[in-house]
Amino acid sequence: MKVLVANLGSTSFKYGLFDMQTETQLARGGIDRIGQDADSQCVVTIGDHRQDVQQRIPDHAAAVRMCLDQLTNPEHGCLSSVDEVAAIGFKAVFAGKLSGIRIVDEDLLAAMDALADVAPAHNPPYVRAMRQLREAFPAIPLVAALETAFHETIAEEYRTYAVPYAWRDQYDVRRWGYHGASHRYIGTRMAQLTGRNDLKVISCHLGGSSSICAMIGGESRSTSMGMTPQSGLPQNNRVGDFDPFALRLVKRLSGKDYNELLDELASQGGLLGLSGVSNDLRDIEQAAANGNAQAELALKVYTADIKRYIGQFLAVLNGAGAIVFTGGIGENSRRIRRDVCAQMDYVGLKLDEDRSQAARGEMKISADDSRIEVWTVPTNEEIVVARQTVAAVTST
Repeated sequence: MKVLVANLGSTSFKYGLFDMQTETQLARGGIDRIGQDADSQCVVTIGDHRQDVQQRIPDHAAAVRMCLDQLTNPEHGCLSSVDEVAAIGFKAVFAGKLSGIRIVDEDLLAAMDALADVAPAHNPPYVRAMRQLREAFPAIPLVAALETAFHETIAEEYRTYAVPYAWRDQYDVRRWGYHGASHRYIGTRMAQLTGRNDLKVISCHLGGSSSICAMIGGESRSTSMGMTPQSGLPQNNRVGDFDPFALRLVKRLSGKDYNELLDELASQGGLLGLSGVSNDLRDIEQAAANGNAQAELALKVYTADIKRYIGQFLAVLNGAGAIVFTGGIGENSRRIRRDVCAQMDYVGLKLDEDRSQAARGEMKISADDSRIEVWTVPTNEEIVVARQTVAAVTST
């Protein structure tokens, strides 16, 4: 069975094609500037062959058609026919109570549409693209792997805000959690790497969007993101945890309305807002190394929040067997790993700085006498979504 996994942005489409009999990635590609008055850059890599095409792409359905044309190209393609694609899986974000792994239908799309204000950067492009693809490719099942599904194993005391109970009951205001595919992969992979199915793991998915998850035996027990992807750790340009009552003061002093202020927190906050430099941690680290005090503060705030959640989750799990760094920052920022693991001797955690400096791919980077292992493990959200897609289409 061959499955196409799609990762959508408002003007972008990235994909991977998997042969699920061997869980092998056959091809990957991406298209940007969809629906804009400019040529899109369309890139596909099949084996050792890379193809670049520039042309105007009006919508996501046209983007998928282009990718399928490339994949079925007689000269370099890896499919003999579009009919070989058994399903398209999506790493969808939020549909409230319609969580889990679902065949895309109108009920799901309506729920995602109605809840777009929870995930404004994610739900609208997914709903729009899914509707286009259902119409353009009615014979190919579409599957939504909701990011919140992985966190359904979290106990109610760790999912519930101290808001009026009616908010929870009537409006579904609770800690939903996100990055489910990434944390699920880390839980599964750490069991394979350590040979333990009962391992307590704290998974640190650190990148443009960051979250931390406490797991036992690959099941989520608590996570840093709450009701929306704006919460938890500082994100690249989203605020993270924040006291909402501060908005009343800023509204009065700035003269801006609440929607303007929320938009600022969602687009000009986080690492970008703190550093005043960039939303890319590499730029911030360079600025800090050059003496930029604001950039240095941004790094310290980010690290402090990561440490705060790790401490909280050590309490939730009653200890941990491993802390895992994944995502673009987790895998590549030696400074962040160093600073997060500093002054953790109270739990017997010792980072081996030489190993951390040399880390590439899957690697244990803790000292031999560390009571908690520290790992870098590249995540693979796409294979998780592909597995979930197969399970959905074969169970119907």
